[in-house]
Amino acid sequence: MERTTMERTAFIAATGTALPGEPIGNTELGAALGVSDEWIDVFVGTRTRYFGRDLVTGEIRDTLADLCAEAAAEALERSGLETGDIEFLVLATATPDRLLPTTAAQVADRLGLDHLPVYQLQAGCSGALQAVELGQKLLAAGAGAGLVVGGDVTHRHLDLRGRVARLPTQELVNYVLFGDGAGAAVLTAEPAGDAVAVRGLVHRMAGLGREPGQLIDWYGITDRDTPRPLLAEDYKAIEEHVPGMAVELLWDVLGEAGWQPEDVDHLLPPQLSRRMTERIAERLSLPDAHEVSCVTDTGNTGNALPFLQIDLLLQKMARGERAVVLAVESSKWIKTGLGLEKV
Repeated sequence: MERTTMERTAFIAATGTALPGEPIGNTELGAALGVSDEWIDVFVGTRTRYFGRDLVTGEIRDTLADLCAEAAAEALERSGLETGDIEFLVLATATPDRLLPTTAAQVADRLGLDHLPVYQLQAGCSGALQAVELGQKLLAAGAGAGLVVGGDVTHRHLDLRGRVARLPTQELVNYVLFGDGAGAAVLTAEPAGDAVAVRGLVHRMAGLGREPGQLIDWYGITDRDTPRPLLAEDYKAIEEHVPGMAVELLWDVLGEAGWQPEDVDHLLPPQLSRRMTERIAERLSLPDAHEVSCVTDTGNTGNALPFLQIDLLLQKMARGERAVVLAVESSKWIKTGLGLEKV
């Protein structure tokens, strides 16, 4: 039997966000890493970002589980639902607190959720929308409501011993590009709360035969002394390929949703850095759409970013308006996107 449109549609009832501590400006970050604040501004254009680690003392103040639980609790409170209404939790991250137990399970425990499926997706910034995709499928399978969460913490990679400035640029860029944060959304099978419908979701790996554009490695007991880099970013390849991939993704989302460019009221472009976001938004050529970006003030928070953007969107989205959310992950060139419509 063919499902009705309502049965195929997921709705965002509410969102929540979490950013740790006070914003860290380029001067403070540059002093901690031994690089100039002018270089940070010229290279990435980010003004501030947030860290769950004190850059002076090295003290860890917020873990990924802390931030994800905070964002999810806020989304749940805003939705008006109770914990007993939540039937699944999906969490996407590239930087889990541990390999086991999963951060997803830790977050569920902190929220008082039990006896429900909990999933953790290992992914870069595309993982946030992958989580929405999985949530949509769980709703279509019969669930009434669930939590989707995305977050990353990069402070564990910050070397505060003054050696960072000597790193090659493809490694150094990771120290100034990223920040910590989390975001979450409550998905429902029927309109509730903010009642924003998910339309035209796209998720495609487009990296067949192509070298990764980003690398985050992991060392075990047998290879912890290996000389290979823990972090690497092929920023030249990213500059070359991501804008074009974003344009392809935009048209894919519009096609899946059955929309035309003039139907889009709000554009949520990929948030790699301020410099790259400006370049991408120009290539997307939606001059009548209002751009919703936050990377200049939050830094690249990975899986948190799409939720941070959607949270900003919901504060200004009027009934009947439409938005397109795009994320391009350079690790193995993954494109994810979706349309949102305020019903």
